Amino acid sequence: MTDSSEWLIYRGAGEPHDGMNRLPAPPPWRDFSGRDATVGGGGGNGVGGDGGNGDGDGSRDRRLGGYRHLAELHRPGAEELEMINAALYLRRPLLVTGSPGAGKSTLAHSVAYELGLGEVLRWSVVSRSTLQDALYQYDAIARLQDVQIAAQSGYGAAGGGPGAMEAVGSYIRLGPLGTALLPSDTPRVLLIDELDKSDIDLPNDLLNVLEEGEFEIPELQRIADRLPDGAAEVLTADGTKVRIRDGRVRCRAFPFVVLTSNGERDFPAPLMRRCIHLELGRPDHNRLATFVRAHLGDEAARAGDDLINRFLERSRSELLATDQLLNAIYLTDAAAPPSRDRLAELLIQRLDRPR
Repeated sequence: MTDSSEWLIYRGAGEPHDGMNRLPAPPPWRDFSGRDATVGGGGGNGVGGDGGNGDGDGSRDRRLGGYRHLAELHRPGAEELEMINAALYLRRPLLVTGSPGAGKSTLAHSVAYELGLGEVLRWSVVSRSTLQDALYQYDAIARLQDVQIAAQSGYGAAGGGPGAMEAVGSYIRLGPLGTALLPSDTPRVLLIDELDKSDIDLPNDLLNVLEEGEFEIPELQRIADRLPDGAAEVLTADGTKVRIRDGRVRCRAFPFVVLTSNGERDFPAPLMRRCIHLELGRPDHNRLATFVRAHLGDEAARAGDDLINRFLERSRSELLATDQLLNAIYLTDAAAPPSRDRLAELLIQRLDRPR
């Protein structure tokens, strides 16, 4: 630990200085330096360009922790394991509910990592999200502009050039759900995060595609008989290119779909009927210590044991998130008492307090 003021990088002194040179490496769950500009390249195995084992954008380490080998002794509870495996066996979506920071999103990454199912496809739902966003997007304006530019250049839109019918796939990009439904021998893992933030109609809009495992792209269906072999090459959410035949995407292996919710709303019975429901309860001391150990290592878990105990005590009557605990343990390691306790209190504030 350092003096209570030495850890400060920004001092509010109004004078430039080289304090940024002293800024330590970011917390593992906020480290984006491992992102690869070529994510999604190559790979025709249906589970992403890394053969199912890589982590091109670093998201797996951010979710599971860079020290996850130290947490191998921890195992999910019996009910959690049973519900996850039920979803795998039945090829049904897994609806995971629980308080913020309970590990709902991490579950999808854990399954993908252990079963070698490649990078997790993620759809972060907001109030404006639509089913169309998740399936595919067609950029009609870009195609029209290309046709006009080609016409002005005297080349027209023939011969597979920009805007030509044969190149229509260049203007279509599959979304996370659309990519997850591509035919492959092994399933992809799709995380539909915070579904409870959606518009009231979205859960019902998902019913048919989750039941049938397929969808159509009308822009391709209309011209399928004029395309070579009836197929067009489109871009996936991974950044790879795939051929879509007859304007229809139909899965062979139904993806492992994890829908998460913070419990802010109820979902319609038809959606609940199609899902396996898992409720993640409040984590105990062992689970929290394992969580800290996976991200920060053994030493940090031991040093932060008092913060874990205080977090558990407060969580009995307050809504707290486990990532608040991680933030506090990471940051207070750089500060000496009494700053340590004050910082912990500032970082772990109840989420359900009146505004």
